[in-house]
Amino acid sequence: MSDPKQEKATEVTEKPWTGRFSEPTDAFVEAFGASVGFDQRMYRQDIAGSVAHAKMLSSIGVLTDEERDSIIDGLAEIEAEIEGGQFQWSIALEDVHMNIEKRLTDKIGDAGKKLHTGRSRNDQVATDVRLYLRDEIDNAITPELKRLQLALIELAEREAETIMPGFTHLQTAQPITFGHHMLAWNEMLQRDSERLIDCRKRVNIMPLGSAALAGTTYPIDRGFTAKELGFDRPCSNSLDGVSDRDFAIEFLSWASLLLMHMSRFSEELILWSSSQFDWVDLGDSFCTGSSIMPQKKNPDVPELVRGKTGRVFGSLSSMLMIMKGQPLAYNKDNQEDKEPLFDTIDTVRGCLKVYADMMAQITLKPDNMREAALRGFSTATDLADYLVRNGVPFRDAHEVVGKAVALGVKTNRDLSEMDLDELKAFSDAIGDDVFEVLTLEGSVAARDHLGGTAPRQVKAAATLAKASL
Repeated sequence: MSDPKQEKATEVTEKPWTGRFSEPTDAFVEAFGASVGFDQRMYRQDIAGSVAHAKMLSSIGVLTDEERDSIIDGLAEIEAEIEGGQFQWSIALEDVHMNIEKRLTDKIGDAGKKLHTGRSRNDQVATDVRLYLRDEIDNAITPELKRLQLALIELAEREAETIMPGFTHLQTAQPITFGHHMLAWNEMLQRDSERLIDCRKRVNIMPLGSAALAGTTYPIDRGFTAKELGFDRPCSNSLDGVSDRDFAIEFLSWASLLLMHMSRFSEELILWSSSQFDWVDLGDSFCTGSSIMPQKKNPDVPELVRGKTGRVFGSLSSMLMIMKGQPLAYNKDNQEDKEPLFDTIDTVRGCLKVYADMMAQITLKPDNMREAALRGFSTATDLADYLVRNGVPFRDAHEVVGKAVALGVKTNRDLSEMDLDELKAFSDAIGDDVFEVLTLEGSVAARDHLGGTAPRQVKAAATLAKASL
């Protein structure tokens, strides 16, 4: 979960809040309570928030223009130090906020001490987390989600006529097209995309200005700061502003739904790539071998994604448990919000990227899929529909086809392999044209309506899905 730009926390430094204390913090407690090891990844957001806050303080006369410019220049230098790996993080300074503030004061003097006017670490960290999550949604997660959707849609277009068996209860049900199946996966991701857009609306609300819990006596301009940072609006209540983590829980809930969908994809790909199915090849780049069995090609990527789903579900449970017993307003418990959130962000981003790469290179084995569709009497429903169209009540048609299937089971033949006289023995409504509905191609082509598996509908649906991206 570490960032390559993050440096190991070192050196002991005096804390900026020690005035009230007569004894130093216990060394173990200091290390136990420090968050700088993981929250330093928010340095860009912390600096952006401080720049906006400095501009606002200058606009209301708390800082002079010279002090504002000195702060902004100093923060830019600190950001460059962090990016270049020269910044020395200190556990004694607890977190990313105090580390940056101390370094700023060391660089520019008293002007740096004025930056914290009208704010608290409580509203500062709440703001940073929202900024960080918003940046990840916008710059990493959404693009990768769209890339995976595009890979599925393009695969659906290419394989709009490739026949495979559709299942219920993992038993052969009716023939469908592979393209139709890929678009079913895309429908799940499209809902996930829409939910993420909705989630972002509640992420993009600014706590800054709530201060510790009650607001501040300074005449701050929260609208100014919100605009500078790209928030839709400031939060409406200072108590809620510093203590709310609903937005993080909502994101984790969203991530859990996404990974649940991807785990379902993974389960199918694992089955399809097995020697028992042998329908797809995932590509050597996305599989590994065995240290003892030279013939093995293991579908590690789908298996890992399936496994990481439990990790994301656990993060959601952790966050709910962290928040469930907290009185208003801020409590130190909230320090525990970051690691499950950060880990989930990293996990989701990685899963989406590797899946988008893998699906763009998947190879199908259409002959094996077609052969599988011929097993299990997948056109039985088509025969029942044929009888209904010829005047047989559906329940009677259901019984007729059941008897025909029983003969097929007994003689090890598909319905399409029986001769006309055998079929007519089950019902006088069966005519010479019955074999048109018993073929796999005839079955899928007959479902030519919105949402159906007919190749024409699949191609049209893929075009619309691509346009929606």
